[in-house]
Amino acid sequence: MTERIGFIGLGLMGAPMAGRLIDAGYPLTVWNRSPEKAAPFAARGAKVAESPAALAAAVDIVMLNLMDAKAVEAVVFGPEGVAEGKGAAILADFGTIPPEATRAFGARLKALSGMDWVDCPVSGGAPGAAAGTLAIMAGGEAAAAERLRPVMAHLSARYTHMGGPGAGQATKLVNQIIAGCTMAVVAEAVAFAERTGVDPALLTEALAGGFADSRPFQIFAPRMAARTYDPPLGATDTMIKDLTEVERAGGALPMVAAALAAMRSSSAAGDGARDIAAIVEVWRRAGPPA
Repeated sequence: MTERIGFIGLGLMGAPMAGRLIDAGYPLTVWNRSPEKAAPFAARGAKVAESPAALAAAVDIVMLNLMDAKAVEAVVFGPEGVAEGKGAAILADFGTIPPEATRAFGARLKALSGMDWVDCPVSGGAPGAAAGTLAIMAGGEAAAAERLRPVMAHLSARYTHMGGPGAGQATKLVNQIIAGCTMAVVAEAVAFAERTGVDPALLTEALAGGFADSRPFQIFAPRMAARTYDPPLGATDTMIKDLTEVERAGGALPMVAAALAAMRSSSAAGDGARDIAAIVEVWRRAGPPA
């Protein structure tokens, strides 16, 4: 059976993911709060739904890629929301929202429409979305998560069912601790290199394969060195949102607190919507050590 897929949220991550589903031959229906973002998909043969409810009534699987829990709740449970569609069997949420919100939303949707909710947060940024190499961490009922697996193969290099509802979101918070703290350390290291007379553009070549090497280092250190922040691969404000949830859920996490402080300083300076590589400017503005 070829699953009919509905995709809601055609932003930085959602647009390339939806595009890959068209390329894979899935019948696609889309909806976006800003209608102009749906036009390129209509030109490629996708249907454009009048509302989330209309989309859900016409597909087997609804996929969401929205900013936060507030946006998810509005699209799913608001007027003409997904819950009113009562046609699709599964909702897959690619966004990062609190695990407890996921569990509450899933139970509510099941009661209203019978749909299974699978939390499917992703890691890999816009490049991973475009290349279909995302890491996807799923939480939810095993049967629903497994039904999604053939579709997820077109979007990801790894799709792992982590457990029951909310388990995917909890795993994504673990991912964000590692990724967010690593990005902050890379920014500090790049600024340190500049202050000590080292060309930061040579760092990724010099340290490749060593213990300091990592994918975030290889991706973001050159952008920091070249002050290349556009187009964004992932916004600082998005990482702030995720690490704030980590801090709220996890108690005393000193490394997270330090990374958050730098990111909030970057956002306050006007760089919150820019690529997260721009956090290096926090250390550049601090000047050379006394």
